[in-house]
Amino acid sequence: MCSVCGCGSGETKFEKSAPSKDNAHCHDHPHTHADGTTHSHAHEHEHSGGSHHHHQDDHHEDGHHHHHHDHDHGDGIINYGAGPARAHAPGMSQARMVAIEQDILAKNNAFAAANRDYFSAHGVLALNLVSSPGSGKTTLLVKTMERLKEELPIAVIEGDQQTSNDAERIRATGVPAIQVNTGKGCHLDGHMVGHAVEHLAPADGTVLFIENVGNLVCPAAFDLGEAHKVVILSVTEGEDKPLKYPDMFHAADLMIVAKIDLLPHLDFDVGATIANARRINPRIKVLQVSAKTGEGLDAWMQWIRAARWLALTGRTDISFAQPVQGA
Repeated sequence: MCSVCGCGSGETKFEKSAPSKDNAHCHDHPHTHADGTTHSHAHEHEHSGGSHHHHQDDHHEDGHHHHHHDHDHGDGIINYGAGPARAHAPGMSQARMVAIEQDILAKNNAFAAANRDYFSAHGVLALNLVSSPGSGKTTLLVKTMERLKEELPIAVIEGDQQTSNDAERIRATGVPAIQVNTGKGCHLDGHMVGHAVEHLAPADGTVLFIENVGNLVCPAAFDLGEAHKVVILSVTEGEDKPLKYPDMFHAADLMIVAKIDLLPHLDFDVGATIANARRINPRIKVLQVSAKTGEGLDAWMQWIRAARWLALTGRTDISFAQPVQGA
């Protein structure tokens, strides 16, 4: 549940896959009771690199033991109830709402920090791809997989409210992917990503693409432990998107202006869009890309390779030389 937007607690679904035995880290040990209920209890394990990847479990309001209620329905999906009660309950004071939001973000930041420590220890470059629905994130990812899968180790976490359609499109390229369905939730959070990473068990040096739920609001506030946020804005949207959703564009290191093959058919000012983004975030890098024609994909590949080099060398500075198109 997100107190920023009031999205419901719902059920979050994880596709189930076997974790790697080579890079063990914190994961759930399921215990099936006589009534058929499967509870999953988290335990922390030492990584070969000496780091820990530990996720706290949710605490029940009644003070009972800390654990998730994970339910394996036998269909390859792990379902578990996510989050506390709604923050926007009738009669709740503004102060209480703020306190709940702060508590939620603090817990998320702890999970994100654990993710970041794990990524750093294993040289994993985690990229959080964010956008409005329909911007072309998945199509861009498919083209990216096709170009890089023989060169680099790659894995994908797909976030959507429902369906596994996008994960299936990624797997069709031969790249491992896990689908996280957030139910009523409007974004991925650090806890969800941590569990998805446990199932994927990416090799050291992997480029991990996290395709967030289509939403330019709440994903800006929820750190996943990623190295960089990449915001994708298609030319079928408006030039003022960066001004309407400033938090997202302020948080992003790179803006991809997508679907530029459609520019001849639209009244869209790329220069004005870039100027608006730089009003919010003067340091943001910009690439113009068409997944359909391939224009701009070479520059996107160059950006990924450079960011991965930074991850492998333990650096976090993204200010490496990168030409900015359309400036």
